Amino acid sequence: MRFLTYRTADEAARPGVLEDGMVRTIGTETLRDYIALAPHERIAWHTPDPLVPLDRIVLDAPVRPARNVFCVGRNYLEHALEGARASGRELRLPDAPTFFTKASTAVAAPGATLHLDARASKEYDFEAELAVVIGARCKDVPEEEALDVVFGYAALDDLTARDLQRRHGQWFKGKSLDESCPLGPWIVTPDEVGDPQSLELSLFVNGTRKQHSNTSKMIFTIARLIAELSRGMTLLPGDVIATGTPEGVGFARTPAEFLRDGDVVEIDIEKIGRLTNTISIT
Repeated sequence: MRFLTYRTADEAARPGVLEDGMVRTIGTETLRDYIALAPHERIAWHTPDPLVPLDRIVLDAPVRPARNVFCVGRNYLEHALEGARASGRELRLPDAPTFFTKASTAVAAPGATLHLDARASKEYDFEAELAVVIGARCKDVPEEEALDVVFGYAALDDLTARDLQRRHGQWFKGKSLDESCPLGPWIVTPDEVGDPQSLELSLFVNGTRKQHSNTSKMIFTIARLIAELSRGMTLLPGDVIATGTPEGVGFARTPAEFLRDGDVVEIDIEKIGRLTNTISIT
């Protein structure tokens, strides 16, 4: 199934489920509320309202987490290598995942124009990622059971202000500017995705492919990420985990390539769909 959040005309955002190109409304206030229900309770919230054609709605971010988006740094070997080369340092792979966060206010909608501040950064970069949405309150999840707590998967662009990263000496500020975390276009449930460690993913800027890899090339699997993150820390329904980006990012190219006003960024992930956003830098 594919779950989304949408608007029609001037109405407030509502959660829904996509059925053969039509959207059925869900009766909870938000998709996060729906995700928090027990699995056997969820179907009762699918309303009998008339279905709405997908081409007559405007998509919002499918879920807006109650707290920061969890992210993983250097989780593809080739990306770790290109980052080390670009920074002139020796590559040292971590023994455990490197976690950081993006502010929840960075989350943006699929199809939206991303309004980025030219005064805040001159080096906006792109990062295609598979996002995992947690489906149950959990803690200390064993790795072999970790995929059982997943509600679904989406595409995510971890837009990054590289100059802010360097200036502040850490990742949070450069990763958390407003509208720097587009998410969507919807959340696809595990039964449709199958093995999340065998998905092709690509990123295009103005139709030119800049990133291309497969989730099989992650250093730490999704199950390992969930197990490590939940150790001693409670995860909540609707939490979002961005699982890392592959090689091809702008700062590591020769010469470096950063996003410009008017650029169209598209992320395509097998079995998920395409997340498209236009960049506005003023």
